[in-house]
Amino acid sequence: MMNIKIPLSDFLPWGVCSFCDIEERLIQCRAKSRIPKGAKSVIVYLFPYYLGDDSYKKLNISKYAVPDDYHIIVGAYLEKAVGELKERHPGNSFEPFCDNSPIPEVKAAVLSGIGVKGDNGLLINEKYGSFCFIGEIVTDLEITPTTASKTECLKCGKCKKACPDGAIGDGFCKEKCFSHLTQKKGELDERSAEFIRKNKCIWGCDNCQNVCPMNENIQVTPIKEFLESAKSEYEFGDSIEKRAYSWRGREVIERNLKIMCCNDNKNEL
Repeated sequence: MMNIKIPLSDFLPWGVCSFCDIEERLIQCRAKSRIPKGAKSVIVYLFPYYLGDDSYKKLNISKYAVPDDYHIIVGAYLEKAVGELKERHPGNSFEPFCDNSPIPEVKAAVLSGIGVKGDNGLLINEKYGSFCFIGEIVTDLEITPTTASKTECLKCGKCKKACPDGAIGDGFCKEKCFSHLTQKKGELDERSAEFIRKNKCIWGCDNCQNVCPMNENIQVTPIKEFLESAKSEYEFGDSIEKRAYSWRGREVIERNLKIMCCNDNKNEL
């Protein structure tokens, strides 16, 4: 095993886990075919996106959607890191992944030592809390794994109590998650519409993260692209280009905004 210089390590949390520790838990998706043959290691990065409380004074979307689309920003950083690794290790393969990934991201991040898994299923980093995106680089280079964190979720139960529809229990129920509800297409039933009015959030949900004591006194992201592209409030007719909600189309987020503003759950603009 090798100790190598990890790109981006000067300002991003990172860690390494052995590929064999997650191989049996790989997620079936199209991107799985990109995993290098003979993969041995996974370099895991965290990309913090918390911008500081002043950036959220007017907020009607989840914090993760306030900057430009993280897929674009995180993807660019990972590609840069891959380029540096290929220059230093031309005989090896390196493949980046983010979000649409065959890697069980939270599990890999926990094994690599850059955080712990909270009861809400999210990774919690000691410095940046749970407001982080996860990216990975899978390689056939055998890199010395980093040490898993000894910190644990506090098990305080606050995230469970804060969840609008009880999605957090012994496990996590995606269908009950408010964030999932805001992304549904078509007309919402009255119960779902009432959730949007009550939470005053038209895309995503931060309830479980906002009450987490491990998110107190966390640091602001060092990533300038997140800081410079912040837009915390969506309004009718706003451009959705390069935003995290653009993949779902304008109709969904504007339906939700209409529900919140006009007490109407009809998908009519």
